[in-house]
Amino acid sequence: MVSLVDFVHSEYQGGYPNTRGGIVLGMSTATPPGGPTRAPRVPLESLPDQVTLLAREVPLGGPRALLVRRTLPHRDLRTIGAWCFVDDYGPAVTSTTPMTVPPHPHMGLQTVSWLLAGEVAHLDSIGGRATARPGGVNVMTAGSGIAHSEYSVGDGLLRGVQLWVALPEAYRDTAPAFHPIPQLPASELSGGVRVTVVVGEFVGAASPAPSFSPLVGVGLRTDGSARTELPLRPDFEYGFLALSEGWSVDGQGVPAGSLRYLGAGSTRSSVVATGPGDALLIGGEPMVEELLMWWNFVGRSHQEIEQARAEWANGERFGTVVGDDSLPLVAPELPNATMRARPGRPRRARPR
Repeated sequence: MVSLVDFVHSEYQGGYPNTRGGIVLGMSTATPPGGPTRAPRVPLESLPDQVTLLAREVPLGGPRALLVRRTLPHRDLRTIGAWCFVDDYGPAVTSTTPMTVPPHPHMGLQTVSWLLAGEVAHLDSIGGRATARPGGVNVMTAGSGIAHSEYSVGDGLLRGVQLWVALPEAYRDTAPAFHPIPQLPASELSGGVRVTVVVGEFVGAASPAPSFSPLVGVGLRTDGSARTELPLRPDFEYGFLALSEGWSVDGQGVPAGSLRYLGAGSTRSSVVATGPGDALLIGGEPMVEELLMWWNFVGRSHQEIEQARAEWANGERFGTVVGDDSLPLVAPELPNATMRARPGRPRRARPR
């Protein structure tokens, strides 16, 4: 049986098979002021054009596989701000397709678990314990290293999004932490679109979720047909993840499960929904720091990844998940070739 984490975090680069193993992508250099780290400015003309990233559907697990739609990293675009991984899953009935993620390690990143339906229990090696539910978010800062597990709760409907945020150089070795946030700030835009601020600030509301670089994540929901204008920061690049059918952005239809990259430099974006639905807007300052992402680790070199893998195998560094007696996941074998950090924008994407 192939585990959920084995499928999600290995063997694919940008949604396409990577014969060398792991996921290799790049991001940006950051300098550490007192608050969130600001990356060096990226010339807007060096960013990709607007592009729709179609998801790769990946079965997670064995005969009762939960399907995940992965849009980031992608061969045309590997990061949006510090967002480096985007999976959405469901709707699934947990009695037949449960989420079962045994203990596994992370380093150099944050996980952001946001639910539209259902419940997911979280346990970790620093004693964190919480159940994620709609309206809130679980944010885990892996930093120098942490282990955790996740399991769906009950037999109802499960629908959610799992994201990763790569930590900038100044903070990637920070102490691990877990932040369960039961209730996020919400408001309503003109035109019948309700928004929930998952990370960062939007229309005057700020999420209590911790972040280490300029970042935003906003849930959108409509009860019927709707039209509104989303205020944007011109120094941010953005992506629009359609979680249901009927969405269009700036006149471009966005199929359910796909991620529309909106670029940077705009102050406003027009959004239309033809019926009830959900979407997620993500964004952040474009980044250029090169990094290496393999299995559950975000690092900067092959040697660093190799050391982390060995420490996990030897029961070092990441700790033991408190209250979970399940066998921990075994890391896949490292590729024979030396992995190298790469830039986040391998080439300019063509509009689609």
